[in-house]
Amino acid sequence: MKKTLYLECYSGISGDMTVAALLDLGANREVLDRMLQSLPLEGFRIRVSRVKKSGVDACDFDVILDEAHENHDHDMEYLHGHASMGSEKEYSHGHASMESEKEHSHGHASMESEKEHSHGHASMESEKEHSHEHAAPEIGKEHLHHHAHRGLREILEIIRQAEMSDRARSMAERIFQILAQAEAKAHRVPVEEVHFHEVGAVDSIVDILSAAVCADDLGITDVIVPVLYEGCGTIRCQHGILPVPVPAVANIVQECGLTLKRTDVAGELVTPTGAAIAAAFCTGRVLPQSFTIEKIGTGAGKRDYACPGILRAMLIRPAEEELQNRIVKLESNIDDCSGEALGYVMERLFEAGARDVHYVPAFMKKNRPAWILGVICGEEDVSRMEKIIFEETTTIGIRRTAMERSVLKRCSITVSTPLGDARVKVCETGGKQRFYPEYESTAELSRKNGSNFTEVYQMIINCSREQNEK
Repeated sequence: MKKTLYLECYSGISGDMTVAALLDLGANREVLDRMLQSLPLEGFRIRVSRVKKSGVDACDFDVILDEAHENHDHDMEYLHGHASMGSEKEYSHGHASMESEKEHSHGHASMESEKEHSHGHASMESEKEHSHEHAAPEIGKEHLHHHAHRGLREILEIIRQAEMSDRARSMAERIFQILAQAEAKAHRVPVEEVHFHEVGAVDSIVDILSAAVCADDLGITDVIVPVLYEGCGTIRCQHGILPVPVPAVANIVQECGLTLKRTDVAGELVTPTGAAIAAAFCTGRVLPQSFTIEKIGTGAGKRDYACPGILRAMLIRPAEEELQNRIVKLESNIDDCSGEALGYVMERLFEAGARDVHYVPAFMKKNRPAWILGVICGEEDVSRMEKIIFEETTTIGIRRTAMERSVLKRCSITVSTPLGDARVKVCETGGKQRFYPEYESTAELSRKNGSNFTEVYQMIINCSREQNEK
């Protein structure tokens, strides 16, 4: 069964905002805690609480680092270049005083309010239980300090050791691969030579793995991300002061086909981690014209900007009428792909939810025999179908046509016959009913009884009419 998530990124997106929103939707905290306890990392603990952002109640997922691992990712004075040279030195080496940490906490509840809004997660005892300040296994201790930048290989090793499902692990790996490719492009180096800075820090690793585990726990199959709203101006990072969006975010948006909309908000609304999560999760960019909202999760950001600083995640269900009446047709001309490969492509497309797949023979330029691949699918499935086509065929382009269709009212029933039960599709037109036996049921009864397919098909129709008249 499909479970569709809509990420409303009007205030941007970051890793901690995503995790908080998914926890607010009901992701299992115990599953998350087990994964975090299994990580070969040190120097962090998490806190889940409730905060107010522009008067809106939101879930806050906070990765609290010790002094040696602090990266000031939420320190507004440092991020936007207003710190003095003296304080810059303090920030760059992670030696800010406890007083300055409190000054830059930006909306974290006091200990008193934490208790009031903890919902069983924020007591001092539970914080100790999830402090994760244990010694790390021998995967290379030199990589565990904040100053030692991790490469993709080291991060994938951390992911492999984490206690998580194969699906969640695959999501996490995909997010980091997207980040690695974006950084490699920004620095013009091979992916293998990329060493992450901010996104290789402990809190970013925790955010990314937590987002993957929570999305998997919720059973989400489709994620719609129509647009990412981004701010303007500059921001300070490991490489100095850079324009917003930073190169990694711009590269992810370009490579993954995301839509970015600039706003007048001074600051970075979309972080590299947030952009990579959106890109890895996204299966579609078009919202259904009409849908119902099953549940809403609201995740709080840490940075204080002119916009609210929240990410809304909604579990939605497209209206039944729209699911039936709006479709998309994908077409691609292919003249250099084997028959075996094309047969496999058809199987994958149907498994991924295509409503119909067909090939039409054609002659292309230079009189080359070719095939026109046609795929019919719902708007929410377009990205998934295109990904399969590009991965499995030699095509370099896909035509996309949105269509409306007229459909008969229909339902499926089970009919009893002398040979056994059969599934039948019933359609209504002009006040009359038509009966269409499902192929698989008809073929199964034919094989099992050694009967002619056409005769069994007609027998099922006759039984359907008789039983429907009673």
